[in-house]
Amino acid sequence: MSFRHAVLGVVALASAVAGCSSAPLPQAASPDPADPQVPVTATPYKPVLAGTAAYAPVGLKPWRELNDSVAPGAGRSP
Repeated sequence: MSFRHAVLGVVALASAVAGCSSAPLPQAASPDPADPQVPVTATPYKPVLAGTAAYAPVGLKPWRELNDSVAPGAGRSP
């Protein structure tokens, strides 16, 4: 028997064993969403923009120096 047949046999056996396993247990029933008597946890109000940073315009910077600092070979002597 070749290695390929052995692998196929193991896969078939594993599939057969997995197919015979029991069904998963049912999950606990959650409360009926249409029932008005179900207690509801209060959700506090949180503004949409809470925690955002305020950005303000800044002054212009010398573009030539900034461009030269990120150019390929920046920091090397010519």
